[in-house]
Parts: sequence; C-alpha cells; structure tokens
Amino acid sequence: MNQWNRELFSGTNSVALRFDFCTLPFHPKSVRMNINLVSDTVTKPTPAMLLAMMSAKVGDDVFGEDPTVNALQDKAAVLFGKEAALFCPSGTMTNQIAIKVHTQPLDEVICDHYSHIYQYEVGGYAYNSGVAINLIAGANGKITAGQVASAIKPVHDWLPLSRLVVLENTANKGGGSIYTLDEVRPIRQLCRERGLALHLDGARLFNALVETGESTLDWGAEFDSISICLSKGLGAPVGSLLLGNQDFIKQARRVRKVMGGGMRQAGYLAAAGIFALENQVERLRDDHRRAKVLGETLQRLPWVADVRPVQSNIVIFDLVPPLTAGAFLKKLSENGVAGTSFGPATVRFTTHLDFTEEMLGRVVEVLGKLVF
Repeated sequence: MNQWNRELFSGTNSVALRFDFCTLPFHPKSVRMNINLVSDTVTKPTPAMLLAMMSAKVGDDVFGEDPTVNALQDKAAVLFGKEAALFCPSGTMTNQIAIKVHTQPLDEVICDHYSHIYQYEVGGYAYNSGVAINLIAGANGKITAGQVASAIKPVHDWLPLSRLVVLENTANKGGGSIYTLDEVRPIRQLCRERGLALHLDGARLFNALVETGESTLDWGAEFDSISICLSKGLGAPVGSLLLGNQDFIKQARRVRKVMGGGMRQAGYLAAAGIFALENQVERLRDDHRRAKVLGETLQRLPWVADVRPVQSNIVIFDLVPPLTAGAFLKKLSENGVAGTSFGPATVRFTTHLDFTEEMLGRVVEVLGKLVF
C-alpha cells in the first residue's frame, strides 16, 4: 500500500489531502493477480485526475452556474465544431435525450441490431420517447447507406415514420469495429435527402479516432447530435456529453431535468472529464495494442472457434462447443482474470487504462495454460 500526500492551497486556506492507492507490484507465478477485463468502465481515477477534481471550482449546474461544467461543455463543443454541449451522468442518458429531442411518438429509429440503444438501454426508446425501432443486420455492428435506404418506411397511416438514424462508433457488440468518415458520409447524405436526423453514439469515438487519424471537427460536421463518453477508455469516473446546436441543447437540458439528470456541484466530475480529454486520449493506443495481442493469442488456442477482427480495445471470441462462456469464465476467474459473457459460447475482453503490460503478460500466460 502506497500513501500519496499532497497539499492543495486555495487562497489563504490550505487543505491537506491524502489518497491511498493500491499498486500492483510484480507477482510471483504462485500469487494470483486480479485482472479485470470485464469492461473499460472499471477504471479508477489517476492521482493527477483526482487532484484536478479536488481543485475544481464549482457552482449549481442546474442554474448553469458551475464554471467547470461550463468549461467542459464549451471545450467539447469547440472540439467537434458544435454550438453547445450538455454534461450528463451517463451515455445511456445522452442517447435517450437525443432520441427524445429528435423524435415524436409514433416515429421510429433506424439502427444496427447490435446497437447499444437497442441492446443495453432497457428499451428506453419506447419507454421515454414512444417510438419504434427498425433494426438492420449490419456487418460487425456497422450499417451502410444502402441498408438505411431500404429500411426507411413509406408514409402510411399504419406505419411509424422513419425519423432518426443512430450509428455507434466504435460498435461495442460488433467487437469494437470502427466506422470511417468515408463510410459515414453516404449515410449523412441520404439522411439529408430523406429528412432524417443522424445521431452518433460515440461512447468510444476517441478509440476510433486515434486509429483512423480523422479529426473531431470532421466528425462533428456529419451528425446532428453526438454522444461521447468520458468514463470508458478516457478513464473519468462518471459522465457523458451530448453535443448539438443551441436549440437542440436547450431542449436537451429540459429532457435531462425530467429524467432526473440535473446535477448541482457537478464540476468535481466535470474536472475529471476535462483532464481526460486533455491527457488520456492518445494513450488509448496502448489499449488497442494490448487488445491485438490478446486477439492474436486467442487465435492460436484450440478451444477458440473464432475471434472477431480486433480494431480497438474490445476482443470478442467464440468458444469451441461444448465449452460454454460460463465454464470458461469460471476457469479464468480461478486464475485471477475476469471477462464477461457475450452469449452462450461468446466472451468479451476489454482493455483499459488500468490494464498494464505486466497484466497482459499474465493473461497471455494463463490463456496458454488453460485446458478444456
């Protein structure tokens, strides 16, 4: 156990803060190392991020008076070339607010069948907005303009109105697959021609951008609204941002309030988001490199049937029957490594800020020794 002490000074008042952190020193092979590959949401704030949080200036954000929240929102809006942004507790909330603002009851949302808004947001599109969903079977979570064109419904009394298209980048259930701008632009043009709004669930958008080298400004230009998550690969403890024009964000603030998302001195959390955007984007490349090593390792193992293409920090693989995800994860857990089930015989590993090079070596070693 290491003790880290730092004094912060604000005016004439000194505040002594002490943080205790558990480090993971080198473990002999006989000692279990607890390694969590369940999600990139499991990360803890770094000491530097905590320091930024504790030194934040705050106010009441419901009244728009928290300077650090305002700074985060302004920073994100400028980054993507949007007029405004809104800080929310979660990516599910930012997605659900976007659906609510873009649609009316009896409309429909078009998205891939692996989309987070369909798979993991509790049917919120129906509960919150009274809309239907129109699912497309894309390739690894990605859809094309041709598929969207085929999905748009004709206008009849007995059909919902196609109103909104949602893309996810990277596509979680698609194995962290990445859209490029060349793939998005035909969809954007189709939406303009057909009068549909286009929303980006960019929960892991920065994972995509560090791989493609494309700019946030170019991505901002292609969407009516964008959600970006701060608490996954970027390592903040809480929070997502919703981006759009002034009128869209004005309506979004009201929807956030009715959903219970209005926060008071949220600047302590917003400070973590600012720190993440300024310091923890480029390091996502380390997560991707380690994920590729895991993918290559899994491909060589006799009990692995298939590994999805590893493009970012997510590794999804299928097991050879009769081995089940439950049995595999139990055996893995006995060796100090945690993953998550993505189906009866499918497993996901997710690399992240707290998954180190030493841990990577240990996981490769464990995988190579497992026998089924």
